[in-house]
Amino acid sequence: MKKKILASVLAAMICWTGAGALAEAAETEAEAVVKPPKYKSVSVHDPSVIRTEDGTFYIFGSHMAAAKSDDLISWTSISRDAQAGCTLVENVQEQMKEALSWARTNTFWAPDVQQLPDGRYAMYYCTCEGSSPLSALGLAIADAPEGPYVNQGVFLKSGMPGYNANYYPNVVDPCAFFDKEGRMWMVYGSYSGGIFILEMDPATGFPLAGQNYGTKLLGKNHARIEGPYILYSPETDYYYLFLSFGGLDSFGGYNIRVCRSRNPDGPYEDSLGQDMIKCGGANGTFFHDPDYEPYGVKLMGGYQFAPAESDTSKTAQAFRSPGHNSAYYDAETGRYFLIFHTRFANSGESFSVRVHQMFMNEDGWPVVSPLRYTGEGKEAPRPENRPGVYKILFHEHDINTKEHVSKTASLWADGTVDGACEGTWESAGENAVRLTLNGETYTGVFARGFDGAQSAWVTCFTALNEKGEAVWGVRTDGLP
Repeated sequence: MKKKILASVLAAMICWTGAGALAEAAETEAEAVVKPPKYKSVSVHDPSVIRTEDGTFYIFGSHMAAAKSDDLISWTSISRDAQAGCTLVENVQEQMKEALSWARTNTFWAPDVQQLPDGRYAMYYCTCEGSSPLSALGLAIADAPEGPYVNQGVFLKSGMPGYNANYYPNVVDPCAFFDKEGRMWMVYGSYSGGIFILEMDPATGFPLAGQNYGTKLLGKNHARIEGPYILYSPETDYYYLFLSFGGLDSFGGYNIRVCRSRNPDGPYEDSLGQDMIKCGGANGTFFHDPDYEPYGVKLMGGYQFAPAESDTSKTAQAFRSPGHNSAYYDAETGRYFLIFHTRFANSGESFSVRVHQMFMNEDGWPVVSPLRYTGEGKEAPRPENRPGVYKILFHEHDINTKEHVSKTASLWADGTVDGACEGTWESAGENAVRLTLNGETYTGVFARGFDGAQSAWVTCFTALNEKGEAVWGVRTDGLP
């Protein structure tokens, strides 16, 4: 009863201030509260992140849009559109004329920026006609992240006569990165023949000679898989290949998946040990999702946290087609972040950038916080704040064109779970959690997050089962 009264008092304080409170790791639960920072969102499609030496985060996206932030929360647009608002490249339509002419378009798809060892910034830009894999991928160089970038030329094309779109890549969606040995790579590809990787020359930014399209990692026969991004974790010694399955529009079922390898150029496997080279459409098929839907660890798809009985606000935003992510690892703090765009139910095709913190579970797989990053650390909620009533959301393994919706269940102090799902749970270390829900075992972490709908800091959890399906929980009735 005492804890319930304390929770009610703090809930009233949160409602009265309108800003929420974060209970710090202190002597008492009500001690040392802070207001969450104020969000400032931007619309950058396919955001690719880089952090400069001064601590500034930059994201670069389709149509030559770009933005920057010093905290991953408040973003400022610095470039808007390749037609009227591009500040990254002077006279972009003329400089990149070769790529635009080849693809028969006047705009750009998802780029990537990487800093070269000599300090220069390499922008990998791409163009595509859209209804076919008639695409070009080129390099531009600048002395500063905001440009101006100067075109160095096109180095890959697709869609030419004799090109086999069932096997060869659509040359878009580049991601350049350095492996733990200092070698430079670029992973790329979308739909068509799949995802490929090239080794790059860090002195020039161009691919090393003699590789053609490079090494194939997965995909074939126009599987709806794109947006590759590779992040190395020194914590686990794995390279994680993030991918977007499905279609990017609000009813397309975009969802974020991951697989991993000990080597940057593969082979990559999912949590079931399936070799991702087998992930693709069957011969003679086109956009046949059932062929590749069982592959990859699904971190998130479209979702909605439905209002719970105890919620002070019954507002429940539905997120659709989250995807085309990048990721960042902060070596100083050991924290991981997922950066992506998302659409929303009943909002047409409008989109916005979102950042969520990620964690590694006990099996070495990334799990994503259910709630938008609001400046919280990676520290765990206090043990006594973990039992409670939760909105529990199963992401399942489908390419879901409509959002999955949460249901309410209780995690009791005796380790049992009941309500919309039944099973058991246990804390397994400082922040680790193991849950058995409806017969499936999930491993993940407890975390703290800010529930924007309720204007409250809350306890939450994120976990994966062996099949690579995520479950999220957001507590409705207690303290962080």
